Amino acid sequence: MKQLLLDIKPNEKPSLTNFVTGRNSELVQTLKNVIFAREKEQFVYIWGNSGCGKSHLLQAVVGEVLQCDYMAYYCSGEITSIIQSADCLRCLAVDDVDLLDNESQITLFNVYNRMKEEGFSSLLVSGSMPPVQLNLRRDLVTRLGWGLVYQVHELTEDEKIKALQQKAADLGFVLKKAVCQYLLQHTQRDLSSLMMLLDALDRFSLAHKRQITIPLLKEMLSSMS
Repeated sequence: MKQLLLDIKPNEKPSLTNFVTGRNSELVQTLKNVIFAREKEQFVYIWGNSGCGKSHLLQAVVGEVLQCDYMAYYCSGEITSIIQSADCLRCLAVDDVDLLDNESQITLFNVYNRMKEEGFSSLLVSGSMPPVQLNLRRDLVTRLGWGLVYQVHELTEDEKIKALQQKAADLGFVLKKAVCQYLLQHTQRDLSSLMMLLDALDRFSLAHKRQITIPLLKEMLSSMS
């Protein structure tokens, strides 16, 4: 049974469709416009706390641009110099900009200037705080603040519960609010982790041929510790 539980991993590729929007509807619409080249602004910076969905959004945009048969790259915490010379690049997504070393910051600065001059590609960047508060090169910080800047708002507890119950309905069972609240109180609260635990709970329930209740959830969490 522990082997079953250890296999907790996302079963869906990030997309804008499976991102639970909450208060981020304007941001999601902007990113859809980026995918289909309907957004006039080339540069979008998003920020928010860990687990709010920044990586999901950047990976979703890159994935959907690639599906449109354009070149796109997703980078996290570093940028290789190869990207600086990449031709026909429609979209570059740089996650965790806070973690870039000086060399990667210079590369991103040069990429930004090249994209602005060519006026073709889109640059999406994420960080943990607004551009002005980033501890990065000042010339890079200035440029990151020139484009569109959005905070990625975390879901409220009620929104997370609704998302979990909808996911449960998609899996074919009813998830009681009390079970959702227990998950929120005793596990990681970011939606991605909650969804993976819900998948594991569904498999645990099927393996034990028992309904999903708080005692069953406690038993599963205990077996994982």
